[in-house]
Amino acid sequence: MRRQLPTAIGMVVVMTLVCGLAYGLALTGIGEVAFGHQANGSFVQKNGKDVGSSLIGQAFADSKGNPIPKYFQTRPSEAVTSSATGNITVSGASNLGPSNPLLIGFVPGVNTVDLKGNKSTTNPFATPTDPFCVPVNTTSAAAPVVALTPGQKYAKNSDGTYVCDPNTVPERAIAYRSEFGLAPNAQVPVDAVTASGSGLDPDISIANANIQAPTVARARGLALATVMGLVEASTTGRSLGVLGDPGVDVLALNIALDNLAHK
Repeated sequence: MRRQLPTAIGMVVVMTLVCGLAYGLALTGIGEVAFGHQANGSFVQKNGKDVGSSLIGQAFADSKGNPIPKYFQTRPSEAVTSSATGNITVSGASNLGPSNPLLIGFVPGVNTVDLKGNKSTTNPFATPTDPFCVPVNTTSAAAPVVALTPGQKYAKNSDGTYVCDPNTVPERAIAYRSEFGLAPNAQVPVDAVTASGSGLDPDISIANANIQAPTVARARGLALATVMGLVEASTTGRSLGVLGDPGVDVLALNIALDNLAHK
């Protein structure tokens, strides 16, 4: 056993150097030389400064969280964001089930219940604009409203209607239609009102970008054809030619718009 001990110690030292040091250094070196941009975060620059990553979505909103009309908006995110920069810093998703009221709202016959816990055919919180309204709970130490519970108190507007949770899909759809001048019953692209699994997706669908384009064009005083040309230039194809759908890189598109304004 004593004769095997030096061999065992030697193997530990050698394998530590090979697998723990040399292997890591080799991969780092290959990454820096062959894929330097990707290895260092795929950063995107504007006027010589890093303003984001081509792999990570970010918000284009003012200090109050309102969308800035002259910029294209990315999809909603459940990830944690920085209030100072709007950059997503932590990946995350809601993990809600398909019938959860916090996702689809209170849908009669699906997830609405009465005070006894029985399924209900009506939504007692329905408003003229949102029949699937999930009210904002004002009870002390309020928790998200997922069912009618005795003792809960709900916020109301001045006209007596309930204040609906703005993070449900129905409310996001209403806000999207209002922001981009769509009819109250117009279909809304799924990616405009739902978050991705990671919360970090930098792209939006072509349909989403096409709807936003007229608003951005008006806000910037540009011809719609000019904005649409930039949308097309910022559109990426399917991964490996077959995976996923084409998408529009929001950060690249907004930088292109800003560069156009400075020419």
